[in-house]
Amino acid sequence: MDFTFTEEQQAAVEAAKAVFASVTPDAVPSPALTPGAVSEDLDRSLWSRLAAADLLGLVLPPEHGGAGLDPVAFCLVLRESARVLARVPLLETGAVAMTIAHHADRSTAAAILPRICRGELVLTAASHGLTGHDPADRAVTARRDGTTWTLDGLQNAVPWAHGADLVAVPAHTPDGGTVLALVPRTHEGVTLAEQYSTSGELLAALHLDAVRLDSTEVIETEGAWERLRELLTTGTCALALGLGEAVLTMTSQYTGKREQFGHPVATFQAVAVQTADRYIDLRAMEATLWQAAWRVSTGADGALPAAGDIAVAKIWASEGVRRVVQTAQHLHGGFGADTDYPLHRYHAWAKQLELSLGPAAAHEEALGDLLATHPLG
Repeated sequence: MDFTFTEEQQAAVEAAKAVFASVTPDAVPSPALTPGAVSEDLDRSLWSRLAAADLLGLVLPPEHGGAGLDPVAFCLVLRESARVLARVPLLETGAVAMTIAHHADRSTAAAILPRICRGELVLTAASHGLTGHDPADRAVTARRDGTTWTLDGLQNAVPWAHGADLVAVPAHTPDGGTVLALVPRTHEGVTLAEQYSTSGELLAALHLDAVRLDSTEVIETEGAWERLRELLTTGTCALALGLGEAVLTMTSQYTGKREQFGHPVATFQAVAVQTADRYIDLRAMEATLWQAAWRVSTGADGALPAAGDIAVAKIWASEGVRRVVQTAQHLHGGFGADTDYPLHRYHAWAKQLELSLGPAAAHEEALGDLLATHPLG
């Protein structure tokens, strides 16, 4: 394991910083727990700039117009996007695209991946509440009828569904397997009901009523859904890290300027200890993230399957980002509760990331199951 980033990965970070430099999170109103306070569509202008900078195809094969980099590079870019709360489905589109590249048939990949690189397609995944250890994971059924599949069921809290072109939906089959269906948003039998996230973003309850798909629209390869879930979970950890780092920087700048009794509050021991604890949280989040991303990228063997490192990373991401934003609100005093101040929006996003793809407790349970079947030592 080597945490030294390659020149290509570092170049991706610099390109991402250049694109995201134009994004100002304080220009977007805080959700204040009010549905509709945030724009219902993704930031289309930013999406176009990401495509122009070749960041949408960063991890896709060169034969489809991508740069051929790995999930570590993907997480580095996601980290930068979270610093400014970029309102684009970069995580979902990238994770689904990587899954298509590795598991879909060649004709499906050739039809979809180049359009993603050009920014012509937006993808999302019906999986943000799914951990693999919940009955809701099997809420959609898929039945084969010759060369077609029929899907029925409901998935809640699908991000970006109202603006996406394709939704990747895990569905279980009568024989106990799982397929990954690529469902067009406008397909007959698909309906979307409005839901809202903690961060104020528009989500969807995705209803599938006898939705018929061609076999080229369904990925049957074993492990495709598990791969997508691993990529989404690891990417969520990268988002949590980037957000947490931005919040700690914001807090340090505020406490360094805010004075009490003639001294900056940052010089008070109680404040210094709290910020030091949050710095430690962020370093732990960073170390566990790169361990998980490295395992996903390389497939390297370990004492546990890669799912173990991903679970550890998500536990730290969920707990760490929650502590970071709570401490930040406390140290900001009244500003921490002011919905006109950008910290409130970061807090709302942090809570959403904490729970996405399962809270810490769900991943502790998953880790416990892995340890029971893969004893250490």
